[in-house]
Amino acid sequence: MPYDILQIWGGLFYLLNKFFFSRAERSSKEFNRKSWRIRSWVVYLAGLPAWIIVFVSEHNWIAASVESGGAPAMISGLIIAWRGHGAEPKWLNILAKASVAVGLGISLYEYGGLTDTTQLLELGIAAGFLLGTYMMAQDDQQGYLWLMLGNVSCAALMGLQGFYILMAQQLISLIFVIDAFLIRRKIIGHRGIKDQA
Repeated sequence: MPYDILQIWGGLFYLLNKFFFSRAERSSKEFNRKSWRIRSWVVYLAGLPAWIIVFVSEHNWIAASVESGGAPAMISGLIIAWRGHGAEPKWLNILAKASVAVGLGISLYEYGGLTDTTQLLELGIAAGFLLGTYMMAQDDQQGYLWLMLGNVSCAALMGLQGFYILMAQQLISLIFVIDAFLIRRKIIGHRGIKDQA
């Protein structure tokens, strides 16, 4: 499958994910917020295979395992958005954590340790996307901060490896993640003021 198609496929769906999260944060009605969150998790999962193929083809084992390991967190997010907290199976979290450990092990074995700049960027992706996705699945606003780290790390890695469409997508996604984070903080700030009154 040509890389341009993979870049457009993965990039478009991941960009839509961030746009939908931003829309969810801007929704004033709980039903609309829920609908946008469900959409965001569905398109996130739809873009996942393209990213995994790109990462594996470049031997970015940590990033590939994080993306694979992110699937359980994405499924948890979808279940929580659909049914509410407490409805997600606990084994999904265990599977996500195990896949990151496997990816890190493969990368360390292949490179003989942490010896390459791409591995450091992959660790940024690992921390950013796995923790960000997990925290977003739990509807925790701090997940946005981790997603920002993941976006910046992934944009740098994709730029270094010549995947410029994906690099641009990550930078545009970063804008939506920042927007969603700022909106959430503003909403929480207003709730805090109301609670104190």
